[in-house]
Amino acid sequence: MRAQSRIAFILLLTPLLLWLGLLILIPHIDMALISLRERISFGVYETSLLQYQKALTEPLYLRTFWRTAVMSVLATAITLLIAFPVAYYIAKMARGRLQQVLFMLCLIPFYVSELVRTFGWMILLRETGLISNLLQWAGLADQPVEMLYNDAAMMVGLVYTSMLFMVVPLVTTLESLDDSVVEAGYDLGGNGLSVLREIIIPHAMPGIVSGCIVVFMLSLGNYLTPTMLGGKDSLWFTEMIYNQFIVRSNWELGAAFGFMLLVLSSVIVWGMLRLTGRTLQETMG
Repeated sequence: MRAQSRIAFILLLTPLLLWLGLLILIPHIDMALISLRERISFGVYETSLLQYQKALTEPLYLRTFWRTAVMSVLATAITLLIAFPVAYYIAKMARGRLQQVLFMLCLIPFYVSELVRTFGWMILLRETGLISNLLQWAGLADQPVEMLYNDAAMMVGLVYTSMLFMVVPLVTTLESLDDSVVEAGYDLGGNGLSVLREIIIPHAMPGIVSGCIVVFMLSLGNYLTPTMLGGKDSLWFTEMIYNQFIVRSNWELGAAFGFMLLVLSSVIVWGMLRLTGRTLQETMG
C-alpha cells in the first residue's frame, strides 16, 4: 500500500513538475544565458554584460523602466481604493440575491478577452465616442474631445482590467470578519474611521496584500492596454521588450530587459511583504 501511494503521489506530481520545468524554469534559464552574451558576428557570440550596461546607461531605457514601475504602483493603489469599498459592500452589507448579482456584475466583463474590453474603452473614449458626444450634448464641450492616447486613458484601462483580481481576495477575506467584532468596536466608543483603521483593515490585510501583488504583476507585465490606450507615445517596458524580440530581432537586449522586469517585480513584491509584516505563505493562504 505504501508503494502504491508513493507511485500515485509521483504520478500526481509529475504534470506539475513538467509544467514548472518546461514552461517556466528552462525558458528562464535560456533567457538568462541569452542576456549574458554579445553578438560579435553572425552566429558568433561572447559572454558579456554589455546588454545590461546598455539598459542601465541609455536614458530612454531607464526612463521607461522607472515610469513603468511607478505607473504600475499607481494603478495598484487606485485599484485598491476603488475595490475596497466595493468588496466591503458585497461582503458585509449586501445580502442574498443582491450579493450574488453584484459579484456577478464584477465577473461579467471578464467573460470576454482583454482585447475586446480594451476595444470597448477605445469606443467610449475616442473623439466620436459616447463620452465625447455626451459632453457636447450637455454643453460642456463645443467640439469633439479626444480622450485616448494619454496616461489617463491608459490608467483607466489598467485599473479596469485588474479590478476583479483585487475584489475577489478582498471579498473572501472580509466575509470571514465577524459582524460582532465591528459592533464591539463601535460599542467601545470607536467611530467609522477608527473601526476601519483598527479592525477592518488589519483583518483584510491578507486580501489587500495578495490583491495588490496580483494587480501589480498584471499591470507591470501588461502589453495590450498601454499600447492600445496609451498610443505610440506611451512608454511601457513590455512594449520595448516586444520591439527588441519581434521588431529588431535583438534577443540579447530583449532578454536583459525581461530579467530587469523580473527583478523589479520581485523586489517590489518583497518590499510590500516587508512593509506589511507578512510572509508570502501567509498571503497566499
